[in-house]
Amino acid sequence: MLRWFSAPATETQITHGQRLWLYVFSVVIMVLLVAPTLIVIPMSFSDSQYLEFPPETWSLRWYRHYFGSAEWMQATRTSFKVAVLTMLVATPVGVLAAYGLHASRVRLVQAAFLFLLTPMMVPVVLVAIGAFYAYARLNMLYSLTGLVLAHTVLALPLVVIVTGSALKGFDTSLEVAARSLGAPRWKAFLTITLPQIRFAVVTSALLAFLTSFDEVVVAMFLSGGDNPLLTRNMFNALRDQIDPTIAAISTLMILLTTLMMLLVQIFGQPRKPADKG
Repeated sequence: MLRWFSAPATETQITHGQRLWLYVFSVVIMVLLVAPTLIVIPMSFSDSQYLEFPPETWSLRWYRHYFGSAEWMQATRTSFKVAVLTMLVATPVGVLAAYGLHASRVRLVQAAFLFLLTPMMVPVVLVAIGAFYAYARLNMLYSLTGLVLAHTVLALPLVVIVTGSALKGFDTSLEVAARSLGAPRWKAFLTITLPQIRFAVVTSALLAFLTSFDEVVVAMFLSGGDNPLLTRNMFNALRDQIDPTIAAISTLMILLTTLMMLLVQIFGQPRKPADKG
């Protein structure tokens, strides 16, 4: 243990002992972030009519209530539909936008990049209000198409940032070589560039899905009727009454998010070539 404290932590010869305060600070931050999750999960297995921690009686009552409720199931199906469609729209559009910005030599590239990031800089409530009034005029309120478009606007900056960062570390001379041998630009991108930035693209798709699935502000303004979103129903249930079903749904959402992150780490990482020696 003493040897670990005196061992260098980085190439600058800073030891683990000198960095001990950073490790402690990081652990404290992680505990503060994870603690609410550790509280919600046991609460979801309570048999009480109200949110209770720690549970006096363990039960699957609220999971049965969730899966047996037509209202909750409809909202869940709609949320999955919107999230998947948002992912399918935002990911290719964002990847192509990032690629175009990376390959362009126009002076206004930086301005175009900032324009694409505008939804991240503007408060989400303003985006929701603007979309609400626009959809009211276009007769798109509470429609699946309107929800997908609004969520795509919110997810697009994340896709552009993640993919753009990956493109900056990509050797463009490989694609140039493919194009010089007669490959069209689209084919050179699909066969040379895209496999190299696969992990960033998969990560972007995951972020787009989660951005849509977890979003609540836009859902409060634009979802409802035949297309209620899960987050809207959860907010209403928490506002009108303290329904422990929310704890069960939150636990399932945590498990879903964790599973998706694990799948990205497993299948998104580029494969290392096998040693032939």
